[in-house]
Amino acid sequence: MSAVYINSAACISVQDTLNEDFFQNLIPQDSVQIVKAIEPNYKEFIPPAASRRMSKTVKMSTVASQYALKEAGIENPDAIIVGTGMGCSQDSEKFLKNVIENNEEFLTPTYFIQSTHNTVAGQIALGLQCHAYNFTYVNTSSSLEFSFLDAKLQINDGEAESILVGSTDEQTERTMELYKLNKTIKKEEDFPADFLNSKTDGVIWGEGASFFVVDKEKTESSYAKLNDAKISGRLDLEETQEFIEEFLAKNNVSKNEIDAVILGFSGDSKSDLYYHKASELFSESSLLYYKHLSGEFNTASGFSTFMACHILKNQQIPDVMTINDVKKNEIKNILLYNHLGGNDHSLVLLENV
Repeated sequence: MSAVYINSAACISVQDTLNEDFFQNLIPQDSVQIVKAIEPNYKEFIPPAASRRMSKTVKMSTVASQYALKEAGIENPDAIIVGTGMGCSQDSEKFLKNVIENNEEFLTPTYFIQSTHNTVAGQIALGLQCHAYNFTYVNTSSSLEFSFLDAKLQINDGEAESILVGSTDEQTERTMELYKLNKTIKKEEDFPADFLNSKTDGVIWGEGASFFVVDKEKTESSYAKLNDAKISGRLDLEETQEFIEEFLAKNNVSKNEIDAVILGFSGDSKSDLYYHKASELFSESSLLYYKHLSGEFNTASGFSTFMACHILKNQQIPDVMTINDVKKNEIKNILLYNHLGGNDHSLVLLENV
């Protein structure tokens, strides 16, 4: 399978990533249980009447996709592929709340219709009047990686040339309460969180939307070459290094040729063991982390992909992301490794263009 190119990258996140100088103003979040995305003024992008009917994830995705398409100079993509772990959970909660409060009678269907996971991709297509291939992947923390693989297949098979690929997830009040109860979210007494050497369980929960235009052709504005992605639903800790080594061997890249590795350290002592195991392979690479900037959520890897694109384009690594002291004169290959709670492991290999 031949490589494809990421020609634009847009992100709405806990950081002010729509701002051009966000790279110099990244602020770690280590002392709150839940961090919310910095949202734009939606009136500038979406008619207010339509915006009122949209959930947060649809609005974030609509704006991020507009930014991505504009940067790539594309009005209508050949396909729209979106990955999401939780989908439009705000509308799901509203619908279920109505079911309970109205004793399962006299329900308006609006919240139910808008609660499906493919609402995001559908709304983007409606806004663009795009009748092309439209698909949504719901694979927890590897949803974006499945979307990238699909985009590569579409382009390699000649089905499309320019594809809008995105990932998105939002927070909801009830789900956050449940995550606190089942200790998915870190306890307040465990703050400030130590992301790299945590002794406690749980994470800081975030949200966001990241969109990219993946293209057959390289342009002057290209960020990176998307060489490959690999996914494994389950992985024993002892299999971590083999999982990575097989992926690199398949792509004819040695571990010494990986200039930077972006690891998904989340501050959860149990699941972060995988990242410690992986980092042992890369003593000569710059080791980076990012979830202290984005929070943990199903598609947090969208934020790391966005950051990797900017690192490759700027040839610069923000100090706030560094784990070790290794610095390379040139950043050519970046490996991204992510999972959620020890499940759904994914690798993405990006190359400078």
